[in-house]
Amino acid sequence: MKHLKYLLAGSLLLLSTLASAASLQLQLKSDPANPGHPTMGDWMHFNSVITNSGQQPIEGLVAWISLVQVTPGKEQPMDLEDWSAHKAVTGTALAPGASLQTQWPMRLIQSGDYRVVISTTDRNNKTVFTSPTLQFHVAQKPVVESTRILPVALGIPLLIGGLLGTQRFRHRHRSA
Repeated sequence: MKHLKYLLAGSLLLLSTLASAASLQLQLKSDPANPGHPTMGDWMHFNSVITNSGQQPIEGLVAWISLVQVTPGKEQPMDLEDWSAHKAVTGTALAPGASLQTQWPMRLIQSGDYRVVISTTDRNNKTVFTSPTLQFHVAQKPVVESTRILPVALGIPLLIGGLLGTQRFRHRHRSA
């Protein structure tokens, strides 16, 4: 009987924890203005909506974006400092039923396959909530394009040779 009492108390505690843990809902969408086939150097914007679906206000909300490369053989979390991403929203309070909308801009600096996710927690809850992930592919963009380099590579020596040839021609005709 004593064990049943502890089991019941533990079950109620677990249920109350689960009820409070289910108080945040996260949505994540890619901005429709994003390019259809993003390439290196493009900017993408991700839009998140965090909703307090519980009965209690949430204080000290912290939300952040994470990026993971999932290209076969290169799986790793990415350092967002390199990607110029908006890293976190902090100190926000959400009343019951209230929502927080945030746009997360990110400059795409490396080709490959990626997943992005928004995570959030608050100062009173030990649970981290995550949004569904969005997967996207960043296409390689040639850093050196031959159509831009060839005119310079051929043009500069020809220009220098032409200037030197013109000076010699003028110098010879003045001397003569």
